[in-house]
Amino acid sequence: MPLPETAQDRPLIEALYPQLKRIARDLRWRYGAGETLRSTALVNESFLKLRQVGQFADEAHFLRTSARAMRQILVNHAQARIAAKRGGGQMAETFEDDLPDVYWESDDRLVALDAALDRLAAFAPRLAQVVELRFYGGYSEPEIARMLDCNERTVRRDWVKARALLLVDMDDTNAAP
Repeated sequence: MPLPETAQDRPLIEALYPQLKRIARDLRWRYGAGETLRSTALVNESFLKLRQVGQFADEAHFLRTSARAMRQILVNHAQARIAAKRGGGQMAETFEDDLPDVYWESDDRLVALDAALDRLAAFAPRLAQVVELRFYGGYSEPEIARMLDCNERTVRRDWVKARALLLVDMDDTNAAP
């Protein structure tokens, strides 16, 4: 496991590595990455990205940054699969959670979600951060509330609002000629 250069971050990373591995495993199965993107590879690629960040203010900062790194890696993987025409459009396994299945229909849909999330972040950064932490990080409402220093009801409202805005944005984008 690659570690950042700063010694003060090592205990934090070593303590959170199993949690990140669990999140990566869940994302890999939900996304349907199969054998081309293993959980360990996703976590290790995340750590390579995290090395560039340097120091982390606290555990919440580390977890937020790792969720963003996993998002970037999954989207890059989807873009590569689209470009190579390998497995595009295959249905991924569905899981019992409250994440809309529509996002996992295909690599194209995941890339569209990423673009819509970038547009959302331009005018509502906290909504985009809630989606990133919940969708890519796999964190619960209480965990997100602690990371963002707000209450659970705010996270719940942000999640509902962000999902609605993303669905409208993605539908509008698909309808454009």
